[in-house]
Amino acid sequence: MATLDPKQRVNIDEPRYDQNTYFGRAKHFFITTNPLNLFVSDTELEKSRKLVQLYRQGKEPEGLTLNELWRAKNIYDSAFHPDTGEKMILIGRMSAQVPMNMTIVGCMMTFYKSTPAVIFWQWFNQSFNAVVNYTNRSGDSPISIKTLLVSYVAATGGALSAALFFNKAVKTMHPLVGRYVPFIAVASSNAINIPCMRNRELFEGIPVLTEDGERVGESKAAARKAIIQVTLSRILMASPGMIFPPLLMARLDKTLLKKYPMLAAPIQIGLCLVFATPMFCALFPQKSSISVDKVEDEIRERLRGREGVKYLYFNKGL
Repeated sequence: MATLDPKQRVNIDEPRYDQNTYFGRAKHFFITTNPLNLFVSDTELEKSRKLVQLYRQGKEPEGLTLNELWRAKNIYDSAFHPDTGEKMILIGRMSAQVPMNMTIVGCMMTFYKSTPAVIFWQWFNQSFNAVVNYTNRSGDSPISIKTLLVSYVAATGGALSAALFFNKAVKTMHPLVGRYVPFIAVASSNAINIPCMRNRELFEGIPVLTEDGERVGESKAAARKAIIQVTLSRILMASPGMIFPPLLMARLDKTLLKKYPMLAAPIQIGLCLVFATPMFCALFPQKSSISVDKVEDEIRERLRGREGVKYLYFNKGL
């Protein structure tokens, strides 16, 4: 394997794969959400952190290869906060999303008939979301404990209300309809949770930059677009495991599960597709764009005379 040329620096602060294409973004998120990163030892994490820091300072060890550099960067990104550099809580890391979401969604879809079970799993899901949101908070626009609590209570209340209301409403309908209640509850909670969590951005705006990286202001219009994209991605992320499996589970209820009811949860968890998280995270570019015509007047005023600037760019968040 060829070693890196010290004169040709690699920009490790940008993803390795082309983020202008869906497949490039998907590759990036498959690496970011890889559950195997959860098993990397503290020693390996520290080794990767030091290697990334040394490379940024131009002091990398001799003989370092491109693959070794990117492996260290991927491990570093999986465990350390990009803004603060702090080691993140294990279950709050993106690499924990797939196994945790598979388990939670599988259980919500399996134990949807019992009211205590509905309350427990919807509460558990929102508690997990709160940990993830706090762990992955932005250092540029930190989330206060008050905001976390308000969004947690609002999202939990919304999810429980939706689940209990629709569970009662569908009792007279076909049994298959009842299996979709957890998806409605998750969609409702995401529609509440994300705007609540990011309400500061809605009121104050998020940084928008030119293609060259020049920060030209904070845009509320960009914040609205970012939050809509993230909310849609989160809802769609749950769809493969919550829309298609009920059709199969309804059939298994009359055959295999009638004889072996204990298999319901494992089968449901297995059906919550591993690919959903990275595939729907990649739906929109992390570095999204907005037309200059759609941002606030004061930002357009700052760009007066710069006809070449047609779009501004912002980090949409996750």
